[in-house]
Amino acid sequence: MKIKDIRASIHTISITVPLIEEKIEGYGRAEQRNFIFCEVETDDGIVGYGLTGHFLAEAVVAALEKHFLPTVRDMDPRETEAIHARVAAELNPRAMSGVVSMALSLLDMALWDIAGKHANRTVAQLLGGHRTSAPVYVTYGFPQYDRDQLVEAAKLHIANGFSRLKMVVAVDEGGWREDAARIRAVRDGVGDDIDLMIDANYLFSPVEAKMLCRAVEDCDLTWFEEPLHQNDARALADLRRATSIPIAAGQMEGHRWRLRELVESHAVDILQPNCCYNGGFTEVRKAAHLAQAYNLPIANGGGWPQLNMHVMAGLMNGWLVEWHLGIVEIFETLFVDPPRPKDGMIEIADKPGLGLTLDPDALKETRVAP
Repeated sequence: MKIKDIRASIHTISITVPLIEEKIEGYGRAEQRNFIFCEVETDDGIVGYGLTGHFLAEAVVAALEKHFLPTVRDMDPRETEAIHARVAAELNPRAMSGVVSMALSLLDMALWDIAGKHANRTVAQLLGGHRTSAPVYVTYGFPQYDRDQLVEAAKLHIANGFSRLKMVVAVDEGGWREDAARIRAVRDGVGDDIDLMIDANYLFSPVEAKMLCRAVEDCDLTWFEEPLHQNDARALADLRRATSIPIAAGQMEGHRWRLRELVESHAVDILQPNCCYNGGFTEVRKAAHLAQAYNLPIANGGGWPQLNMHVMAGLMNGWLVEWHLGIVEIFETLFVDPPRPKDGMIEIADKPGLGLTLDPDALKETRVAP
C-alpha cells in the first residue's frame, strides 16, 4: 500500500448558536470562518480524511499539495514514524510550527484513518484501545450571550445531558470584572454539581489573569484554559502557583518540544494536545506519553471532537472531549450521521478508521477555495 495523492480544500459554514436568532458566520469568533479538509488516497483506493482550522488556510493547502505530496508519495501510509522523519528532514529540519504543523496534522490524521480502514480497526484502537468511550464537555459560553442568556443556555445544555460546561472569557469590553460576574452568574444558576471551565484563548496578561482567578477562586472551576498571551510557560507556572484553579494549555502548540516545555516548567495541571494542530495522532500520542510520565491527564481543547475523541478514548490518560458547538456543525454538515454524545459520553463507533462517512455533495457546496 502506497500514498498516491493528497487533496486539500478550504470550506466555510455558518452556525446556529442556541438562543441567538441570527446565524453566525464561522464557528466561534468572527475570524474563524474557514476550515481545511484533506483527503489522502492510496494506490489501492483507500481514502483517509483530516480536518483542521482556518489559520493561514491557503498556505496549508499549498504546502500539502506542492511540498508534502512529492515528499511522501509512494511511502507506506502505515509507517507514520518514517513519514514524520522524512517530513522533518526535507521540509522542517529546524522543527518550526505553524503552517508545517497544520499540514502535517492533516496528513497524519488521514494516514491513521487509512490504517484503521485497512486493518478494520478504529483509530482509538490503534492508539491503544484504552476504552470505547470518553466523557464530553460542551463549549457553550459564547461572547454573544449576555449574563441572563449565559445562564439560560447553560440550563438548556444541562437538560440535554451535559454536566460539564465551558465558557469564553477575556473578550468582553468589561474586562476581567465582567468575566467574573458572568462566571458567578453561571455558577449560581447551575449549582455546585456541574463542572465549569473557562477559556481565555491566550488573551489575558498575567496580571489580568491573576485578578480574575482571585475574584472567582470560590467558584470551583475545573480548569482555566490557556489564560496568557503566547502560552508563556514561565508566566503560566507563576499563575499556577498563585491560584488553586487548575491550569490547562497546549492545543495550539505545534510539536512535542513545545508541549514538553509546558510540562517541565510546571505550567499546567492538564495538558491539551490537539491532533488537528500538534502534528496529528502520531505527535499527540508522544505528548500523551510524556504527560503520563509526569502523572498528568490530557484533555481536548481546541475542538474537533469527532477526531480527538479517538485520542481521549485510546490513551490511558485521556480525559474530556470538547463538544464545541461551532465545530460540531462542521461535522454535522460534511458527514453522514457523525458520532454524537449521549448523557455526557461519546462512543467510538464500531467503524474502521475515524468512522466518518463523507457527504460529497456537502463537501462541494461548502467549498470556497482553491
